[in-house]
Amino acid sequence: MQFHHHGYVSGDPRIEPAAGVGIDRPSELPDEVDVLIVGTGPAGMLAAAQLAQFPDVTTRIVERRPGRLAIGQADGIQARSVETFQAFGFAERIIAEAYRITEMAFWKPDPADHSRIVRSARAVDDATGISEFPHLIVNQARVLDYFAEFMANSPTRMTPDYGYEFHGLNVKGEGDYPVTVTLAHTSGPHEGQERTIRAKYVVGADGARSKVRESIGCHLAGDQANHAWGVMDVLAVTDFPDIRTKCAIQSGSGGSILLIPREGGHLFRMYVDLGEVAADDHGAVRKTTIEQIIQKANDILHPYTLDVRNVAWHSVYEVGHRLTDRFDDVLPEERGTRTPRVFITGDACHTHSAKAGQGMNVSMQDGFNIGWKLGHVLEGRSPESLLDTYSAERQVVAKNLIDFDKEWSTLMAKKPEEFEDPTELENFYVSTAEFPAGFMTQYAPSMLVSEPKYQDLATGFPIGKRFKSAPVLRVCDTNPMHLGHHAKADGRWRIYVFADAAAAGAASPVADFAEWIANSPDSPLAATPSGADIDAWFDVKVIYQQDHTNVDINAVPVAFKPTVGPFKLTYLEKVFGTDPNADIFDLRGLSRDGVVVVVRPDQYVANVLPLSATAELGSFFAGLRPARRPEPVTAEAGLVSNQA
Repeated sequence: MQFHHHGYVSGDPRIEPAAGVGIDRPSELPDEVDVLIVGTGPAGMLAAAQLAQFPDVTTRIVERRPGRLAIGQADGIQARSVETFQAFGFAERIIAEAYRITEMAFWKPDPADHSRIVRSARAVDDATGISEFPHLIVNQARVLDYFAEFMANSPTRMTPDYGYEFHGLNVKGEGDYPVTVTLAHTSGPHEGQERTIRAKYVVGADGARSKVRESIGCHLAGDQANHAWGVMDVLAVTDFPDIRTKCAIQSGSGGSILLIPREGGHLFRMYVDLGEVAADDHGAVRKTTIEQIIQKANDILHPYTLDVRNVAWHSVYEVGHRLTDRFDDVLPEERGTRTPRVFITGDACHTHSAKAGQGMNVSMQDGFNIGWKLGHVLEGRSPESLLDTYSAERQVVAKNLIDFDKEWSTLMAKKPEEFEDPTELENFYVSTAEFPAGFMTQYAPSMLVSEPKYQDLATGFPIGKRFKSAPVLRVCDTNPMHLGHHAKADGRWRIYVFADAAAAGAASPVADFAEWIANSPDSPLAATPSGADIDAWFDVKVIYQQDHTNVDINAVPVAFKPTVGPFKLTYLEKVFGTDPNADIFDLRGLSRDGVVVVVRPDQYVANVLPLSATAELGSFFAGLRPARRPEPVTAEAGLVSNQA
């Protein structure tokens, strides 16, 4: 974390200076906003947290409830999400309070007595080391709290506007604020009264019954629900030995349980199989009582018993897999003739079972994807056409999720005797581990993702997939660290320059690249507004092949040691050497001739190029610039706030 570059900071450095719209931010919801986000679920809060880093963008997020969520339905946090939390500055804190999954146990009917269950297998949760981050379980409400804290500490000082229900919208397609939104107060002295907000863009993060989705004519389509599950978060006394281990339990009675221990050492969640739902059920299964769910759980757990002492939350749901045909308001016949104004995220555009722990995780990546794109368009960094990539990228991800969840939920609902291979369930869990961990997403070539022309130069950084971190040693202070852990969710592109074998300061391809990126009018840095730090939009780092003791910091080109702040201080923390015990060049298949890896603000690899391909790099970023260049900004506008 960078601070003190504007003078000594005596308080919490995570609280950034208020800037732009964050200075004297009105407490009341204004009549006109740049972005209106509807819903404070995971997708909406992450999008808001990302937009909070853009000081000149007026973003407000409204919520029907009168206050924060107390307990949420989602609880599974995949490793990819923890990577994302690292970018928002709270990974370490949420890891400390969460339950960590390291193994999963599988229980099946005792071959000698099918009325009893026995442990049949154990599986390591991340046997191949997909991520250095853990798989966690923590209440969704706590995730939202952390995003709320990040928003409030950001330059815009954003906080949710509670007590507003979305009623409808109209896109006129004209004027500076073409979207007219009707809201209604749900609490307080104005309860029941409607008011109108005008917005440039609207993001619907209002759940599976999304009114924003309805307002743009989108419909969820897919399989009808035909299998019901009761879910409960409880405190209980039990002799079941794996009560603090994630378990898939299949009983001889034909029922199944997915057991998820929760944070705090005592609470746990059970998804209890309630069986097939008749076509003429008409929702009757949803009236299943908590007592009936507990009794069913005891039947499945035999010979073990479950004495529930407290129920924190429970529900009954039916598994359905549905997806919208688009994630924005542009109809197929309009595509290419106008850019979208309204977007939907999370459960508003994809629904599935809860048992794979994917809903919150995929929804947050929806929010990350649209958040930085809106920020770039509204601040004049990128053309409006950038917004077309949201639906194109995220719909594919949602379709893959639904396909995966269909298979997983079908296996979970099977009776033990229906498996041809008795190890099929645990084999599927192990063999597909990369997908539920969140690492199979790979965006297709577009204006944001290059063709894999030079992929062989960096085989461990597949273009279109998330940037997989690796150990390095920072030269200036000798600190060991993970390279990717210092990429803050601040809307900046990352340009990682992996040097050729020459020493720092010697004539070499990396020296030529440094000269180009620092001084060429075709360099992406040339687009940085005057008055802002040179690294305000593009964070350029260099990783030398030598270890840190053999890199002369004074010989490193100035392109990798930018001057920052009003005192023009030299920032030395962008220069790295390899870790002799875990050489990043070997770990990630990097060319020893040098390679440039370009990473998007949402942590996905956008381009891989040789050091000599400066013209191609310049052309790539030229395609992301708007036709009209942004107006110069001053330091007070917030582009020089704390940087990672």
